[in-house]
Amino acid sequence: MCRMEVLSVGVALSLAFGVGSCSRIQSRGGSDSLLSTGMVGWQQIGEEGDWKLENGVLSAEGGSGWLSTVREYDDFLLSLEFRIPPGGNSGVFLRTPHDGNPAYQGLEIQILDDRAEKWSELRPEQYTGSIYDVQAPSERAAGKAGQWQKMVIECRGSRVRVAVNGQKVIDTDMSFYPYKVGTHPGLTRRSGYIGLQNHGSKVEFRNIRLRSLPTQCESTCRTDGTNGTSNVPWRHS
Repeated sequence: MCRMEVLSVGVALSLAFGVGSCSRIQSRGGSDSLLSTGMVGWQQIGEEGDWKLENGVLSAEGGSGWLSTVREYDDFLLSLEFRIPPGGNSGVFLRTPHDGNPAYQGLEIQILDDRAEKWSELRPEQYTGSIYDVQAPSERAAGKAGQWQKMVIECRGSRVRVAVNGQKVIDTDMSFYPYKVGTHPGLTRRSGYIGLQNHGSKVEFRNIRLRSLPTQCESTCRTDGTNGTSNVPWRHS
């Protein structure tokens, strides 16, 4: 990745989560494209899935299971674009192990065609941007099926934040849900694999980029969520 690409990714992610969210967001080794080496760095988990990478677009259609990173991550900033067809259903798994259901053993950020009639009676915590079955998005920010959409996710310690199409929809702490730990043990995890769900319907991903974050708050941090040098609104433009 050239220097200009690294800088542009850094700007986009900083706008999404604020330049000073607890510590200065500095990457260890820069922001990395998780598709820069093709399918190297990914592995299929569970039942056979038909994942393929063509022209920078990672996609699956039919099958089940999920695609996992080979590496485990703890604190990170993840940015990606996704596209699903009418009625589509997928998700992004966070800090999950390879055993068990990743939506519960880890966390799942839901991806769904929110406008589809077939999904009209779901609970609020099952729509796009939600922490699946845990926390509903603050607003329904998903676009229309068939369009490329943007998602940015930050995991830092027990805190999780999610932006969908430039709108902050989740800003919460996993310690707020002790009553759900029995069914969602992933709420207590602080590291694990990142995964992409194959739920049978077609799903496409592109521009998957990840930045590892420092795990300790720097001494210059302020409790107002800034680092004392900037106060950028928490959004993606």
